[in-house]
Amino acid sequence: MNLLPPEDPKIAKKQGFRSLKLLNVDLEQVIGEQPFGVDYGRLDNGLFYYVRSNPKPRMRAALALAVKAGSVLEEEDERGVAHIVEHLAFSATTKYTNHDIIKFLESIGSEFGPCQNAMTSADDTVYELFVPVDKPGLLSQAISVLAEFSTEVRISKEDLDKERGPVMEEYREGRNATGRTVDANWVLMMEGSKYAERLPIGLEKVIWTVSAETAKRFYKKWYHLSNMAVIAVGDFSDTQSVVELIKTHFGHKTSEPEPPLIPAFSVPSHEEPRFSCFVESEAAASEVVISYKMAVVELKTVRDCRDLLAESMFLHALNLRFFKISRRKDPPYFSCSASADNLVHPLKAYIMTSSCKEKGTIKALESMLTEIARIRLHGFSECEISIVRAELMSDIESAYLKRDQMQSTSLRDEYLQHFLRNNPVSGIEYMAQLQKTLLPHISASDLSKYAEKLRTSCSCVIKTIEPRAFAVVDDLKNVVSKINNLEKENKILPWDEDQIPEEIVTLKPNPGYVVQQFEYSNIGAVELLLSNGMRVCYKCTDFFVDQVVFAGFSYGGLSELPESNYFSCSMAEAIAAEIGEYGYKPSVLVDMLAGKRAEVDNTIDAYMRLFYGDCSPTDLETALQLVYQLFTTNVTPEDEVVKLVLQRSEEEIRAQERDPHTVFANRVTELKYGMSYFYRPTRISDLRKVDPLKACEYFNSCFKDPSSFTVVVVGNIDPTIALPLILQHLGGIPEPSKPVLHFNREDLKGLPFTFPRTIIRESVYSPMVEAQCSVQISFPVELKTGAMIEEIHFVGFLSKLLETKITQVLRFKHGQIYSADVSVFLGGNKFSRTGDIRGDISVNFSCDPEISSNLVDLTLDEILRLQKEGPSDEDVSAILEIEQRAHENGLEENYYWLAMILNSYQSELYSGDLGASFEIQDVARSKVRKSLTPSTTQLALQRILPFPCKKQYMAVILMPQKSRLKSLTSFFRSSQTTQAKILAGLAGLTVLVLGLRRYSRITRKS
Repeated sequence: MNLLPPEDPKIAKKQGFRSLKLLNVDLEQVIGEQPFGVDYGRLDNGLFYYVRSNPKPRMRAALALAVKAGSVLEEEDERGVAHIVEHLAFSATTKYTNHDIIKFLESIGSEFGPCQNAMTSADDTVYELFVPVDKPGLLSQAISVLAEFSTEVRISKEDLDKERGPVMEEYREGRNATGRTVDANWVLMMEGSKYAERLPIGLEKVIWTVSAETAKRFYKKWYHLSNMAVIAVGDFSDTQSVVELIKTHFGHKTSEPEPPLIPAFSVPSHEEPRFSCFVESEAAASEVVISYKMAVVELKTVRDCRDLLAESMFLHALNLRFFKISRRKDPPYFSCSASADNLVHPLKAYIMTSSCKEKGTIKALESMLTEIARIRLHGFSECEISIVRAELMSDIESAYLKRDQMQSTSLRDEYLQHFLRNNPVSGIEYMAQLQKTLLPHISASDLSKYAEKLRTSCSCVIKTIEPRAFAVVDDLKNVVSKINNLEKENKILPWDEDQIPEEIVTLKPNPGYVVQQFEYSNIGAVELLLSNGMRVCYKCTDFFVDQVVFAGFSYGGLSELPESNYFSCSMAEAIAAEIGEYGYKPSVLVDMLAGKRAEVDNTIDAYMRLFYGDCSPTDLETALQLVYQLFTTNVTPEDEVVKLVLQRSEEEIRAQERDPHTVFANRVTELKYGMSYFYRPTRISDLRKVDPLKACEYFNSCFKDPSSFTVVVVGNIDPTIALPLILQHLGGIPEPSKPVLHFNREDLKGLPFTFPRTIIRESVYSPMVEAQCSVQISFPVELKTGAMIEEIHFVGFLSKLLETKITQVLRFKHGQIYSADVSVFLGGNKFSRTGDIRGDISVNFSCDPEISSNLVDLTLDEILRLQKEGPSDEDVSAILEIEQRAHENGLEENYYWLAMILNSYQSELYSGDLGASFEIQDVARSKVRKSLTPSTTQLALQRILPFPCKKQYMAVILMPQKSRLKSLTSFFRSSQTTQAKILAGLAGLTVLVLGLRRYSRITRKS
């Protein structure tokens, strides 16, 4: 197998990857400690700095302040303080008060949001900004913000009290099923070390009661300039001027004369594996997690680099096996994967995770351990090694080709890791040369050695997660013993390999031809009408040298189906994917695509059928071949495949029934859109009615007729190369003898949309392990034809305004939420040139259940205030700036152009002229931007939302269901004395029965 496809000279860059010279390497050679391509230095006060000029994206800069201080440094009474300090930094500093930093960021179009601007881990804290630099003073002010974070955070009782609520809400959000599972696994992994007791979110008690003096003490002690670095990567005319700005804002700052000694915290190893059977009643699935801990090895020499490559190959090969096992008859798990991760400074772990059916954890564990033992006994085959080698070589080539187009945020992250983890930054060109040199010489035996690190005697932690108790620790121990014995006795057979076909398309199609061609200069695109009726539009860009993206759509989807066919056909995608909609089973196709950068997927939604993909220019033919296969393959039901799909679906349904948030979302959907079969959640009884033959026939018909599809291709394509490929693989798709699923957009069947005409306020009570509360407040939207394009743009601006203002009120003024989100749905009507658009705008946030109703009222009050008084000039300026910055960034992205061209085709004003439709949308955006003032925004709020907003809305709150005992207790307190005595007896009986049940369950487990 060739490691890479042939390189076309028309696509190859002047310094192509194939011509990249190999190195003469000494495995003991030290990789350069100085970071590559950056002005790197240290100020007199101890602060490190990294400054690099990078043009992607244009006129933007990615900044960061890294602090080597995280939660592991906290004392017992400080648990959570490192994270609280991070929050307080954005609240007030010496120079900026009352969340002025957030106002500044929003005023320049740099959004503030959860996890977007800062993060606290066990070992460090990082503040990040992504700012425009096209106006004088913006970069200087942004660097001054980072400088304030370093030494000037204001920590007063008032500041702290305002921020307790948002921090507590972030804590509460993390106490869902996933959060509890992750935290429990962390504690088990870190047992015996301080890391086990220092989760970054901290303790609820500390969040509510920690004093300002305690928080200030932590900040003053650990935020020492010698433990910090500032990183600036962006579209700078020169780096020296940026270094001078850093000196201006940081140079005069001082810390304590002696920097604090940062202690090293070890995580003890153990020969005996640790076991845990974790029962999580809200778990999304039954899972098995196996972790193998080891010390972190710093990447210092060429040998270290070779070892890292070999490790990556090992994990690739192992994951391929796991994937293929999951596609077998009666598989032990639905999915399984392995990865390596540096968890904390001293600790690295290999982590294998599988998801399986309920009561399937023992079988899954046995399969996972068996596969590792199989590799130790028999290794990987040469075929497997050639596949993963091709994959990695392809990844290396892609990184090399994109070396001049790296995003500034990616480069910033590299320098962050250099400062925080001592990871070398040697430049993509050198690393590509080095990896290209090393990779061909890594053998199967080199990979098999890594399986030795995955022995249960190597600090292994084995954990099952189940919604109901099934596995017990003795079961896990028995599996480990069984596999160890089988391995000792050499009773595990070698891996059974699949045959890999050579070609995706065995018989090349006869090329089609161009019937009509149109050029649209305002888009820079060319449109072709092919002989089989397919319409193809392509736009050549140079944003990313190694990327081509595409999408094809046809009108007519699931809304056209009668209820009798709906549930069968709604399963068509899942069933076809497992059978192999591209002509080959997924386990075979994954090998056929080794070394190729081509991905294609498809979906069937309410009104459309779509396929879409992403590929390298060199693999455009492969991607188009997959599209050809999609249209020419007839999937037919296979009993075992259908059984697997339905089994997975059943497990998903059961998981959704356990999840309070899914129960909440289903009720919201029911209230908004009624009990139509299309909107209601699928039940297990629906699965019993699925007709696999009907599902396959429907899928085949969805991607059969090329004449109904419009395809858009955007990226680094050379038309002289791409056009023949398009004509052969798209134009060569045979047109059926009669039209299949041809729909006029005006004749599509609209979905039922019955947004309540009155006020609805409802609480959805659901059993929960820990109290959680979600709120959704929704308003109906109906956009009339005529000025609809402008109105859609208005909706976008209004949603951002509402999100900003509600966050300001609920978080910054009242300190009660972590974040608010405003979502827009405009799919309540079919695609039509003449019909209105219907949908809704929803405000979403989570909060303390006890105050949820009050926060609904505050939200409504704020929206009503905006409707009556309008926003301020600053509010309008901020949302205009945010939209403009997002638009500017998007204009340098292939996916953004793909979306804009697709929107132009699907616009109500499209009538065959793509350029005119695109122009109308662009003009509408500019028109709305120019017209946006406080008064026009106020009028839009009155016009688009119900006015006043309190006359028609829907507020649904997810609340924890009270236990029977609490309900009885509440009832006792409000009852008369006689009734209380009678009910008290009943309560005693209830407590006794519950206690006996609990005891019986415990007895059965032991």
